[in-house]
Amino acid sequence: MTQKTHTIKTYLVGGAVRDYLLGLPVKDRDWVVVGADAQTMLAQGFQPVGKDFPVFLHPDTHEEYALARTERKTAKGYAGFSFHADKDVTLEQDLMRRDLTINAMARDSDNLIIDPFGGQQDLAAGILRHVSPAFAEDPVRILRTARFAARYGFEIAEETIKLMRQMVENGEADALVAERVWQELAKGLMEKNPRRMIEVLRECGALKVLLPEVDALFGVPQRADYHPEIDSGIHTLMTLQRTADMGLSLPERYAALLHDLGKAKTPPDILPKHHGHDLAGVEPVRKVNQRLRAPKHCAELAELVCRWHIMFHQVEQFKNKTILTVLKKTDAFRRPERFAAALNVCIADKQGRLNRENTPYPQRAHWLALLEVANQVDSGKIAAECRAQGKAHLIAEEIDRARLAQITPLQKAYQAAQDKTERH
Repeated sequence: MTQKTHTIKTYLVGGAVRDYLLGLPVKDRDWVVVGADAQTMLAQGFQPVGKDFPVFLHPDTHEEYALARTERKTAKGYAGFSFHADKDVTLEQDLMRRDLTINAMARDSDNLIIDPFGGQQDLAAGILRHVSPAFAEDPVRILRTARFAARYGFEIAEETIKLMRQMVENGEADALVAERVWQELAKGLMEKNPRRMIEVLRECGALKVLLPEVDALFGVPQRADYHPEIDSGIHTLMTLQRTADMGLSLPERYAALLHDLGKAKTPPDILPKHHGHDLAGVEPVRKVNQRLRAPKHCAELAELVCRWHIMFHQVEQFKNKTILTVLKKTDAFRRPERFAAALNVCIADKQGRLNRENTPYPQRAHWLALLEVANQVDSGKIAAECRAQGKAHLIAEEIDRARLAQITPLQKAYQAAQDKTERH
């Protein structure tokens, strides 16, 4: 019996082909090898890196080369798969297991595009469409699809959003582990249109499973004089999008997403007012941080913004002692960068409102000026003088007194300027 011979071919696949066709810079290149097995790769000097499926690093470029493979669902969740890779698996079989048609294309060594599922057509039309019913086997694909919508602004095919809803209803989203949710959420928040990711997750029902505290904001009314957009959920989306338009960091965007969680806790009888929503939101923010296992710098900023953003907004109303208390309780003296980041989110909060995109926010500059003059106090000198006079127990009080002396004229001038602005 004649043994079957296999021609080994290598193809560029996935995101690299998609971005090449979009005219975007190609950052990471992934390759698929057809007609080979693990022994073939090892014999050519490739280094194995995959335990669950055969992926190898090129001996020179260190790019990833994977054997063409098929997969079979074995359990719930994104990890419940078994993989099959051998010399007989075709390129089309490999591409068929991918999530979206725009990610299921390949390019050969002659730059010919292999596109068995209409990826180029969907790319041109701006549509995200699943390749096959196997899409439903991996819940991470819900998050990835929402993230791609945020990146490219594409619409999602009706049959795909329907399938995503079915996945949520079948409990697939419940099987997602915190690390994967955070990984995809963080990427989505850093895309050009992060509000689109949240909209897609809400549309398919996944937001209620993954971020019920954010989902609960939709339909909660606000005072129209402060929020012409009225809906608390819409305001959250607008604030989040404003952070992206401002080019802010991941912690700042994450804080924007969670800054108003307390509004979902407002007693119905006082709506559309939201007295105390800043304090009410702290516990929900902590729950989200714990559930997602958010990195410490993201978690801390989100809680800080939620707790203090109303007071940051209302700085002109405060007495000097209150100003100093806020600076101390927000740890502004030791962590000025985090304090400034919180104020950036406050700008987005103020401008993330219907027809208020260009609203000035002098509060940020004023808070930073207050911090700067308070920092001019020589705490070490005051401490030494108190000790020398046998008054070590008065050190903190004397430092506060000196800082208040710095803050007072600046706050008085700011309040006068605000009064003059309001009169005109």
